[in-house]
Amino acid sequence: MRWSAWPISLRGAFEELERMRQQMDRLFEDLSEGILREPTFSAGVFPLVNVSEDKDNYYVRAELPGVKPEDLDISATVDSLIITGERKISEEENVNFHRREREAGKFSRVISLPGQIDPDKVEAKCKNGILTVILPKAETAKTRQIAIKTE
Repeated sequence: MRWSAWPISLRGAFEELERMRQQMDRLFEDLSEGILREPTFSAGVFPLVNVSEDKDNYYVRAELPGVKPEDLDISATVDSLIITGERKISEEENVNFHRREREAGKFSRVISLPGQIDPDKVEAKCKNGILTVILPKAETAKTRQIAIKTE
């Protein structure tokens, strides 16, 4: 078979393949922006927290790099802690990103506590991007040592 007998020239075939590749690139770019660009904050995983306790208190330590204390709102109920705020990241405008993993935006995190607390005595401090919240246990939630009487 001769080349001239083909209905499409090789050049035309390669142009068509290139056009299809560009369309697929645009499609995957649109999909990745819709899926991968969703803020992780909406998934309820920011900020990352550790919850621990001792005899008298629960402690919540949250990683909040780049979040100023004035951009946070902390509230407590008898059995939960709510941390809301906004991470603001100043970025240069009119630039193309090669990688963008640091997201900005509003977030809210509700942490259920393993027992009841006294919301009026909660304290919070922020140092080096770590928010530490001290939640005193309610008197009814504290374990009590019981003396054993002998007869």
